[in-house]
Amino acid sequence: MSRLWSRFGLRAFAVVLLLMGVAGGVYLGQHQKIEQQGVSAQLVAEADQEELQYLKDRQREYMAATAQRREAERIAAEKAAAAARAEAERARQAQEAAGRKKREEAAGNEPATPYTGPIPASCNEFSGNRKTGCALMIAAGFTIDQFPCLEKLWTKESGWNHKARNSSSGAYGIPQAYPPEKMGKIADDWRNNPATQIKWGLGYIKGKYDDPCGAWGHFQDVGSY
Repeated sequence: MSRLWSRFGLRAFAVVLLLMGVAGGVYLGQHQKIEQQGVSAQLVAEADQEELQYLKDRQREYMAATAQRREAERIAAEKAAAAARAEAERARQAQEAAGRKKREEAAGNEPATPYTGPIPASCNEFSGNRKTGCALMIAAGFTIDQFPCLEKLWTKESGWNHKARNSSSGAYGIPQAYPPEKMGKIADDWRNNPATQIKWGLGYIKGKYDDPCGAWGHFQDVGSY
């Protein structure tokens, strides 16, 4: 009897152990499944976070690139506008220069206006525009001893040629007035009337250097007056 019970007890104990093993396996399997689900969820969350960060980075890069492009477009537009303004100004100046040259060429074809004023005896030794210059210098209140300075000054400037033009500066006439239109304060015939040019030049000299020798001295120092 005891032996039978012993066998029965052993079998029962074995069954219990088996059932406990099965139950434990089920529990462990479920636990592992839960752990795997947790890990998967974490990986998905991390992937979502990385994608979101990637999108944010791309957006910042796009905004920065857009800002740079707009700034470059603004600078290019400003440069284009400045170039257009400069080109328009060059065209305007060229048109003015062409018109001025045309007027001057037309006026240059006219003969010089002869001087009909009195000529002092002290000026008779000179001829042409120099004689006119001598007479007008004395009429302006300068003494005859100033004329050698004036003669040298305007010989250097224009050779006493009332049509002389400086191709670089545009200065014109016997006194090389710049701009030439200044001489229009004396008379409108400044292009062809040596007397008009000389009167303007003498007024300029008197106002800036007191007398022709003062202007000549300055010219000797700096090469202009």
